[in-house]
Amino acid sequence: MRFYIVDVFAESRLSGNQLAVFRDCAKLLTEKMQQIAREMHYSETTFITSEEPRSGGYDVRIFTPGYELPFAGHPTLGTAYIVQSRIIGKEVDAVALNMKVGQIPVAFSYNKGKPDVLWMKQKTPTFGKTFSRTRVAKILGLNVSAIDSGFPIRLVSTGIPFVIVPLTSLGAIRKIKIEQVGLAKLFKETNSTVILVFTTETYSSENDLNVRVFGLPTVIPEDPATGSGNGCLAAYLVKQRYFGKDNVDLRIEQGYEINRRSILLLRAKESPRGIEVNVGGRVQFVAEGEFPE
Repeated sequence: MRFYIVDVFAESRLSGNQLAVFRDCAKLLTEKMQQIAREMHYSETTFITSEEPRSGGYDVRIFTPGYELPFAGHPTLGTAYIVQSRIIGKEVDAVALNMKVGQIPVAFSYNKGKPDVLWMKQKTPTFGKTFSRTRVAKILGLNVSAIDSGFPIRLVSTGIPFVIVPLTSLGAIRKIKIEQVGLAKLFKETNSTVILVFTTETYSSENDLNVRVFGLPTVIPEDPATGSGNGCLAAYLVKQRYFGKDNVDLRIEQGYEINRRSILLLRAKESPRGIEVNVGGRVQFVAEGEFPE
């Protein structure tokens, strides 16, 4: 089976979130996909199960080493890049991927004939319960004053639920030390597996927000680049009028604290139909090969 390694949300090679993409997997059983994802040991591995569009999109399944996901951000962009560059083989304005959560469109821009920034339109966000600053501060190993009291800690989902936490400073971001028992209880209560913290203080002046994303240590303790989570963040920022307006256009730094300097682009706006969320980034090609059947 032909497979490709790509680096997603990476301004330079090997700085973002790596992904393995397998193609021509129509006859591959679910158990085999799960086994391969476990052996590849990336945060997610994708399998393209239709070489031709079906209902306007290419069928794709996403697996972590432990289970199948209905949707995820960097697998969407990375797989769309492979569909355009290796299956379609010519410039197209957009590619649609059929996933468990539904069809996700990905738009392309090009630079000298090669894909530049890719943008995925996420599902309309939903907003869940809020949480006390005291409880979440304890989970993060921070003083309550490190959490911005002007905005709620809230559950948001565009396919995968994230707990969004506004922090006051980059200093608070750096000091986080996760209390695992409390985190596990929060995840069980919310049916989430990830918590996203952010601040307007950044390492680089060209970026707008610094983000860190934490999960359970048995899955992924810290993610270097999270498209689905940052989509939830974009929706949160608009919903809460974080910047005092009903739209955002932002450049996000993530993974700086673990030396994986990823860059994500966010655009979101509110309309009568709800909040429309688009997450963008660059994809770098790394390698390709054949996986023994």
